[in-house]
Amino acid sequence: MRTAKLLAMACVLLGASSVLAQSKPKPAAPTVPAGDWIELFNGRDLSGWTPKISKHELGENFADTFRVQNGLLQVRYDKYRSFDDQFGHLFYKTPYSYYRLVVEYRFVGEQAKGHPGAWAFRNSGAMLHSQDPKTMTRDQDFPISIEGQFLGGKSDGTARSTMNVCTPGTEIVVNGSLYPEHCLDSASRTFDGDQWVRAEFLVLGSGQITHFVNGEKVLEYALPQFGGGVVHNHNPAAQPTGKLIEGGYISLQSESHPIDFRKVSLLNLAGCMDPKAGNYRAYYVKSEPATCQYARPASTP
Repeated sequence: MRTAKLLAMACVLLGASSVLAQSKPKPAAPTVPAGDWIELFNGRDLSGWTPKISKHELGENFADTFRVQNGLLQVRYDKYRSFDDQFGHLFYKTPYSYYRLVVEYRFVGEQAKGHPGAWAFRNSGAMLHSQDPKTMTRDQDFPISIEGQFLGGKSDGTARSTMNVCTPGTEIVVNGSLYPEHCLDSASRTFDGDQWVRAEFLVLGSGQITHFVNGEKVLEYALPQFGGGVVHNHNPAAQPTGKLIEGGYISLQSESHPIDFRKVSLLNLAGCMDPKAGNYRAYYVKSEPATCQYARPASTP
């Protein structure tokens, strides 16, 4: 019953927004000061990030999986004897709900020995709305989250889109209905070889999530919520089926193929929306009155 009501609400909202979009000219996008972007990766070290690798405790960077070299955040397996389903995720310290996230990545090298299969070839991702890594069990394979899946081409002429969505322990709504499969392909082109790709996510809490590749919109879905499968060895208490997911942690994935990240940046879209405050921003979409900062009145002599 709850899911049915949510789906009906989503359809009404989408229909209303469509009518409004047709009847009103599109306003100019608010200016975003460059300094408002938060560089989650500083280009020097893993400050602010914590690894959680399956079969290992939180904080253990097994076999130096995640490392920084030459200004790049690298995922490597040269110190592994075998990958052995040791799926890893590197978590940023701060949870977010409404934001824009930019990740620039490239696949390199060959898959690790003992990889889980051809499906993991040039396969990685950014996990959104993830559970707190402290709530993951030692042997859990994936965090309960929404995955923005990165895929590289096979250089054999076959199509292989990137910035797809997968749903470990979660579900999403597509075109007004719960999507029945684990992954949904985007409309992106195929990126063969070791070229850099710019992935961007527009995340609006428990509402809509939009994927972009090199500035082009390639996928859109809504109402992320707990449910579904494709997550193993987790604590069921961390998966309250049917509950909408308003926000959570962001992590980068280690899934058996080496990958480089040169940029991980976030623009928080939640904050003070009172124009009288000194930290007001026109681009905010989620009001957080408690964050507003006002100038103190001048004291009288």
